[in-house]
Amino acid sequence: MGFSFSKLFSKSESDVSSGDTVEAIIASVEHPPYGVSEHNVLFSGLNELGGYLFFQTVVVGTLKVKCKNGAQLSFRGKGFELTLNSDSLEFESSHTETKGRNATNIDFQIEKADIKRLEKATLNEIVLKVKHQEVLFTKYAKAKK
Repeated sequence: MGFSFSKLFSKSESDVSSGDTVEAIIASVEHPPYGVSEHNVLFSGLNELGGYLFFQTVVVGTLKVKCKNGAQLSFRGKGFELTLNSDSLEFESSHTETKGRNATNIDFQIEKADIKRLEKATLNEIVLKVKHQEVLFTKYAKAKK
């Protein structure tokens, strides 16, 4: 029985990237994306429940997290900055049918006045901070043909 450094340091089958791309994620989800990063797509929408407003998000891609301390979503643009805190402190990513792809649902508290400001803002970046990770998204703009 021999010892192999290549087996020790090579990636196992489960560590190998699925080859999933942002374009494949966008094509497979029927809703338009809000933001994109290198390996993740941010989908979002507003919802109201019992008089409270929520900015609902779903991050689809390689982000895999089990969180007990909540998250923050920051929007930054020219002369504009807004940070939202997650509604729930506990959430976790779920596996999808596509290998290497996860879906993470996070709802954020938002005020009516902030919605109006956000709609008018020209965003440069959207940053999701969860656990010890930061995912930097750019506002999605559909490619012109």
